[in-house]
Amino acid sequence: MRLQSAIFDMDGTLLDSMHIWREIGPRMLRARGIEPAPDLGERLKTMAARQGAAYCKEAYGLPETVDEVYAQIEVQVKRFYENEVTAKPGVKTLLSLLKMEGVWMYVATATDRHLAEEALRHAGIRDYFRGLVTSAETGVGKDVSPEIYERAMRRLRSNKKDTVIFEDALHAIRTAKTAGFRVAAIYDPSAEEDQEEIRTLADYYFRSFEELSEASTLE
Repeated sequence: MRLQSAIFDMDGTLLDSMHIWREIGPRMLRARGIEPAPDLGERLKTMAARQGAAYCKEAYGLPETVDEVYAQIEVQVKRFYENEVTAKPGVKTLLSLLKMEGVWMYVATATDRHLAEEALRHAGIRDYFRGLVTSAETGVGKDVSPEIYERAMRRLRSNKKDTVIFEDALHAIRTAKTAGFRVAAIYDPSAEEDQEEIRTLADYYFRSFEELSEASTLE
């Protein structure tokens, strides 16, 4: 594929996992007898877990501390990542191809490090990556800053010209493009309503990793 380095989002890009982030907040609130707003799942899927916990506490007047709300979310997410999460079809083939071509790879995720490490291991793809960086470590989300991509790029000793960002979410694609990165959009059903704009913004667009593996170049 002739690129030097690649930075991958995790949930919704590498992993078939976006549904857990849409469902977990509403599920937690309903267990307390609180009916969540119809768009809560969509709001939470753009946030890091601790940020989502803070949002739920404030928006719904939860009596626990943010740390306590986060701990409840973490238990459910950890169970999913340890036992159920899978890589999307074609992911391992694509990563193997890039590794054979000498491409250095990193993960940039909104998910906290200990959860992300567990998810990647359970999916059988952790060893393809030189490391990962999280939104919690940068202190800002992908919706407001490209810092997570820039930090990953520096760790890969690369530059924007030779780096491709692989993402599924519109807000993240928009941030990366605004910062001058090349972006390959990967389709995920959770972003169905955004596909037209994603196609317009991204440098490359793929419906699946099988399609991506067949691409001759990303130049």
